[in-house]
Amino acid sequence: MLKVGYCAAHEQFQPTQLLEYAVEAEKAGFDSVWASDHFHPWAHTGAAAGFTWAWMAALGERTKRVEIGTTVTCPFLRYHPAIVAQAFATMRAMYPDRIFIGVGTGEAMNEIPVGYEWPSFKERVARLEESLQIMKLLWTQSFVSFKGKYYRLKKANLYTKPTSPPPIYVAASGKTVAKLAGRYADGLLTIPTNEEQYRDVIFPALEEGARSAGRNPDKITKAVEVWASYDEDYDKALHAARFWAACLLPCMLRYAIYDPREIEEHGKFVGNEQIAKYRMIGTTPEDHIKHFEKYVKLGFKHVYFLSAGPDEMKTLRMYGKHVLPYLHSTYGKD
Repeated sequence: MLKVGYCAAHEQFQPTQLLEYAVEAEKAGFDSVWASDHFHPWAHTGAAAGFTWAWMAALGERTKRVEIGTTVTCPFLRYHPAIVAQAFATMRAMYPDRIFIGVGTGEAMNEIPVGYEWPSFKERVARLEESLQIMKLLWTQSFVSFKGKYYRLKKANLYTKPTSPPPIYVAASGKTVAKLAGRYADGLLTIPTNEEQYRDVIFPALEEGARSAGRNPDKITKAVEVWASYDEDYDKALHAARFWAACLLPCMLRYAIYDPREIEEHGKFVGNEQIAKYRMIGTTPEDHIKHFEKYVKLGFKHVYFLSAGPDEMKTLRMYGKHVLPYLHSTYGKD
């Protein structure tokens, strides 16, 4: 069974406008809405950065069926993991079986502006692991005490607990965090890369982590973010995708670059050929269907779509008319 999601890009659209797009996504037949969770966006010109958790609650009220979660929340610096647990427990209690959370090791642009030093990757992984332990404990137990290297709880209790814990997706693009996903997560979340990286690095690490914790790796959902842009005019679709150009530069994740103006300047060095290589520029529904199918055939069971087209409503309606009916009829609907 396949789930197909829509990425609500808070970096690109102001919250009220984005809410209308997400409501339309449910009408179109998407199964889930993945909302980015940032303090600063990936660009400066024409950018936005609404507070995702408040927006998720608004979407919960405006919709009936679609699952709602983050892509992704960093649960250990500007957010304390206990507060993350409280927020998502409340939303899950209000919108049963619809709220999930994606978590990851974070980005400097979200933490440095609010006063935090940017830790090493090793420290961020350790903080993420403690955060996962804390969230799971608070969702399922009462008056929790916890003593880790970075976090402490002293008889902490969530008085509003969810009827079932929110599913956790751990975002990973390499071996270390994929192992962490195998030990703790309900799902692995990753991004577009080459087939060998999935087959030889990410998936084996996920399985290794799961088996080390006595878990069945087949029970862990594999999810991926798909990058695409739609318009009948190829040049318009390509130009719209340039907003995300800086995301294609490895330095944006490896180094403590946090000013969106600087990020945008770096993005100007990315050529159209690179954008077209990593973000599928499709002028027909068949282009988009073929792109999705590539990931389904690699074993992903939850594929969500980050749109970068010039007309978001047109894209959503095209998906509702052509892409989603094909994918759900061919691969099943969860």
